[in-house]
Amino acid sequence: MLTDLQKKTAQAIVNIFETGSALGDYGNVTLLPGDTGHLTYGRSQTTLASGNLYLLIKAYCGAAGAQFAAQLTRYLQPLMARDTTLDTDMTFRDLLRQAGGDPVMRDVQDQFFDRVYWTPSETDATNSGVSSALGTNVVYDSHIQGAWRVIRDITNNKHGLASTFGEQPWITAYVNERQNWLATNPNPLLHKTVYRMEAFTTLIDSDKWDLPLPLTVRGIFIDAAVLSGTATARPSAHGPDEATLQLQSPPMQGANVSALQQALITAGIAPITVDGIFGPGTDAAVKLFQAKNGLTADGIVGPATRSALGL
Repeated sequence: MLTDLQKKTAQAIVNIFETGSALGDYGNVTLLPGDTGHLTYGRSQTTLASGNLYLLIKAYCGAAGAQFAAQLTRYLQPLMARDTTLDTDMTFRDLLRQAGGDPVMRDVQDQFFDRVYWTPSETDATNSGVSSALGTNVVYDSHIQGAWRVIRDITNNKHGLASTFGEQPWITAYVNERQNWLATNPNPLLHKTVYRMEAFTTLIDSDKWDLPLPLTVRGIFIDAAVLSGTATARPSAHGPDEATLQLQSPPMQGANVSALQQALITAGIAPITVDGIFGPGTDAAVKLFQAKNGLTADGIVGPATRSALGL
């Protein structure tokens, strides 16, 4: 059984994968062209096609004090029917974004994602011989993204059970099998999500099986203050965990990106918006700065580019 802090850390890592924020973006609405899940929403991006978006909004509309219950109730029937016209219903999507700022929605999402994803993940991890915080994190991420049982069976068939193979080797093999499955999947959208497995591989290689804090995942810093909401995500300052910044999907976000954007403006690279999101505009600005200063113009903000920018 994980400690409460380990659970929060594991959920923060998946939040980073899903919305680029350690605490999660409760109002995040996403629609990717060709995504079989259709419209996705919330801290852990539950989907219209699975029927879970209906269950989430139903729970919210039935919660005491829900600010947007009246407006969202009329969408329950099409949500239950998994009506894909909701994908492009901008009034509905705007309501979802606004509801994400309601503390009631935040509580409902936390309870919902615990019930629908976290608790089953803990059960499946235990049944598979997985007890470490990092191993449970891998199982939880698979429940959030999908295909846990598919990759579990592939891993068991090729490598044996965790109870005989050993938990750490089994999780390592599972992550490798899942990365290959994502990279070669007939759905090309999944090819772009191998970063999840790359992040887990980094944690495995660093022997972070207990998810000790602080951690840096995809350029976002996690410590107890971040998890308690008393600090914002930031990169570690120095040492082997120092994070590079670059264009990724979902985009890197945080105060470190804002500082980068401000440094680019100070260096005369304009126009650029200081919004804390490493998007295509920031990528282009970084490449321009690098080209002007004799650096490799690859858009990756590593030690050399940081030094040149005075960061």
